[in-house]
Amino acid sequence: MRLELALCAVALVAAVGGCTSAGPRATPASSPASAAGSAPAWTEPAKYGFVLDRQCSGGPSLGRYRVAVADGQVVTADRIDGKTAMGEEEIEVPTLRGLLDMAQTAIDDGGQVATTVDPVDGHPTVVSIDVSEEGAPGDAACFAITDYAPAP
Repeated sequence: MRLELALCAVALVAAVGGCTSAGPRATPASSPASAAGSAPAWTEPAKYGFVLDRQCSGGPSLGRYRVAVADGQVVTADRIDGKTAMGEEEIEVPTLRGLLDMAQTAIDDGGQVATTVDPVDGHPTVVSIDVSEEGAPGDAACFAITDYAPAP
């Protein structure tokens, strides 16, 4: 079960937290960035930062993190919403490349993925991954990305 390994704590936290999508289910795509349209392909810079919000379809946030990445690894991931994880394990915050890799693994394993990217540089701005069985309540892991900035 590659998908469960790839999603690790993210899927567990999303399932426990009840992050579900009220909108229509996306169809599997050939690439997690297929919603990009004419946006350029994104290449992960050597250093960058972003804010990650675990939030599905305008529902309550399940955690907001300021993240710094260097050489493909998360250097810092600070929770910035003033909340603590109550009754749930804290997630291991992924890099944006890691998030896109999780989305691709979900697609490969038959999950439903919806990805929105920035039209200027192609970095992901929203990634929703739903691995529930057809007809079952949604167990989506949803991420909104803001304040993305490559570092000098």
